[in-house]
Amino acid sequence: MRQATDAYLGAASILSVTWVTVLGPAFAKAEEPGAFFFTLALPVVCLLAACAVTPAVATSRSGGRLVGLTGIGVLAAVTVAETATALARINGDSPPLPAVLVAPAAFLVLAVVPWVRRDPRPRRSPPAALAAAAPLVMVAVATVVVALHAAGGRDAALALVAASAVLVLLGRLFVLLVETAGMRRLVDVGEQQLRQLAENTGDVVLVCDLDGIIQEIGPGVEATYGYPPDELICHPVFDYMHPEDVPGIQSLLRRLAAEEDGPDKHGSCRVSCRVRAADGTWRPTESVATRHVRGDDLILVTVRDLSDQVALRNQVTHLTFHDGVTGLPNRAYFEERARDLLTRRGAGGTAAVFLDLDGFTAVNDSVGHASGDYLLGQAARRLRSAVRADDTLARWGGDEFAVLLEGGTSAGSDAQTAIDLAERLVRAVSNEPFRVADRDIALTASVGVAFAEDGLPAGDLLRNADVAMSRAKELGGRRVEVFATHMHADVVRRLEIASDLQRALHENQFAVEYQPVVDLATSRVTAVEALVRWWRGSTFVPPEQFLGPAEDTGIIVPLSEWILREACREVAAWRASSWDIGLSLNLSARQILAPRFVETVSEALAESGLPASALTLEVIEEMLVEDAEETVAKLSELRALGVRLAIDDFGTGYASLAFLRQLPVDMIKIDPSFVAGLGQDETLTLLTRTIVRLGHDLGLIVVAEGIERPEQLELLREMGCTRGQGYLVARPMAARGVDSLMRTTLQNTA
Repeated sequence: MRQATDAYLGAASILSVTWVTVLGPAFAKAEEPGAFFFTLALPVVCLLAACAVTPAVATSRSGGRLVGLTGIGVLAAVTVAETATALARINGDSPPLPAVLVAPAAFLVLAVVPWVRRDPRPRRSPPAALAAAAPLVMVAVATVVVALHAAGGRDAALALVAASAVLVLLGRLFVLLVETAGMRRLVDVGEQQLRQLAENTGDVVLVCDLDGIIQEIGPGVEATYGYPPDELICHPVFDYMHPEDVPGIQSLLRRLAAEEDGPDKHGSCRVSCRVRAADGTWRPTESVATRHVRGDDLILVTVRDLSDQVALRNQVTHLTFHDGVTGLPNRAYFEERARDLLTRRGAGGTAAVFLDLDGFTAVNDSVGHASGDYLLGQAARRLRSAVRADDTLARWGGDEFAVLLEGGTSAGSDAQTAIDLAERLVRAVSNEPFRVADRDIALTASVGVAFAEDGLPAGDLLRNADVAMSRAKELGGRRVEVFATHMHADVVRRLEIASDLQRALHENQFAVEYQPVVDLATSRVTAVEALVRWWRGSTFVPPEQFLGPAEDTGIIVPLSEWILREACREVAAWRASSWDIGLSLNLSARQILAPRFVETVSEALAESGLPASALTLEVIEEMLVEDAEETVAKLSELRALGVRLAIDDFGTGYASLAFLRQLPVDMIKIDPSFVAGLGQDETLTLLTRTIVRLGHDLGLIVVAEGIERPEQLELLREMGCTRGQGYLVARPMAARGVDSLMRTTLQNTA
């Protein structure tokens, strides 16, 4: 419509100017007006055609723009030629020669133009506003010309005023046209951007009616869900939704329809559902539905596929609540599971079982952490095969695992079930060695069991199982312990003791006692073993109650250093009195691994004047296995200083013979458990005899510990054991007691 109007305005303006200047006078002379207008019909048609196509060609950016402009020139030439011919006929003259030649020449040019070489780059077209303004300019010019002609020169001023008013009006119309063109351009750009945004965001945009019938849908549906857009048109959206989600979507559409006259007429709502893709999989989606501004019976829906986000969220959840080494649930999951179970079912026979792999630290030290992780994976598979399908098995942390058992109806049977499971777990770990790094590694397990009680929080249940497991480990491992109330009291007492140790060290509450070691053949005191005692006020605290907490808290390091310096000073004083006596000291794992351990021993010897050969440091076999490389290196440094080394509790560990070869040991001390069975247990007697013979064959001093009965002493002498200690020989005593004993021994010898 706009193009037809512009064409008419242009043609009418040109015709008006031509009428005033040329056609008007000719019409005045015409004898037949009808014939006059009939003669001008063809030029007028050509004029309309030229005015109609000129704006489109002028604003075109296509490569054929030159051909279009040439065509317009041909139309113009034909129009001029036909007009000249028509005027000549009206006047009774022959058509002028130029008018006859113009049309053929113009068509010849039109034939040549397509063969002219052109720049292939697109050209900038004139602004659309100029094309829109052209008809108005022509109307303005025609108006001025007509006005001046009508005034006939008599009222030129009035004609100019009228013409200026028309020009201003036309200028105002021109401004409106420019603004309208700009707004139309913005709308077009905005629509294009929105279309590109909808296609490139990955969201599917569709329009449906209130019955869910798809009216329009974007092309992104094929890339996202595999459906061609045409296949979905006129189909209900419910056909592609999960049946469980359809009622909710239908309710949403009804609610949107009911809000047609409400204040939130064009509000939006968010909904989640599952959509079936072309491959049959169900995709989680999130959609936003809005009443379409184009009509109240339409709904605009944007659908976003959340498959990647859901998969990532599930992966994060799995990593958050599962262990990466074993694939089992982790501590966080286990704690949450315990809380949920006790909240839903109460106590109900629920039990927690904690398991610790005995000796696992030595595996990491000997074959590396990667092999240790591999062993944990094997252990997890064994434990998984031992638990029931309904039980929850998790890796608690480090070398510890946990099992949560859901109880049944009988408390007694539930308790027995939990204990049976605990024993199966011990057997699963202990019965067969683990194959790691082409080596067979034998491990055992310490297991603790705790039962839920009404009102007992989940955290307390798990703590109780952990306490029971620690108790099983303290008792030597490879056993099952069921939590009892006194165990928690013991733990609390250990914590209290640990908190008092630092103050006790500063307040000099510790003392050193010495247990003599004698030559079994002559009963002469050859050495003393330094033992620490703690008097908390007037209360004596047994060593077995505070040495463990001291080791756990690290207080054992400064405490052992104090014992070392005190004992070296005392024994050096006795040796200065011509008593040939040595000193034995027990080492702790933390003490050996302390940064300045070797320097501390060297300084204590130098300060006291005690010869290095008079000092014997005792280690237990487990200490030689844990952190073996560093431990052996430091003990070798001490041996190079002249300090003697002894393996304490010999025969109870599992690495004695191996480390006798690696470490320059001077002495072995037979564990009291062997000595206790002498004369009563044939196996223990045979083992003790074997250890004594082994020590002699290796050139080592053999010391028997825990001699309490005369028959034990006689058997040890008969076996050839050279030295011994125990309550039958002498009890631990203060320094002044050793002094009296030594003097008495010397007097008896004299």
